[in-house]
Amino acid sequence: MTTKRQRIVNETLTALVPMMPLDEANQVRAMVGRRHLRSIPAQKAVWLCLVAYVRHVHTEYDALLDDGYDRDSARHFVLDAINEALQRWHGTRFLVMDDEALDAEIPLHADDQGPG
Repeated sequence: MTTKRQRIVNETLTALVPMMPLDEANQVRAMVGRRHLRSIPAQKAVWLCLVAYVRHVHTEYDALLDDGYDRDSARHFVLDAINEALQRWHGTRFLVMDDEALDAEIPLHADDQGPG
């Protein structure tokens, strides 16, 4: 049985990136379903998790951090790559410099303790 929140998550994710591959969309759904995100409205949680997922999986963000860049600088440098991924999936919303998703601290995996 699907809860109201799960229905909203599914609808929001489909509206944001209708052509995102199913396996990747399922990973974003799993991120949204984490306990610590349940207090955030579903639509906002989807956007934050989508951006965090794309940042870690489809950009050089983690490599930039490993090379010594601070989070803000690394996020600045991957902004275009995030938007390119969203565009490939026919995205209807894109990341801008003042978007709170740019600063979201959501780890990619549930067992990650570090910032995302």
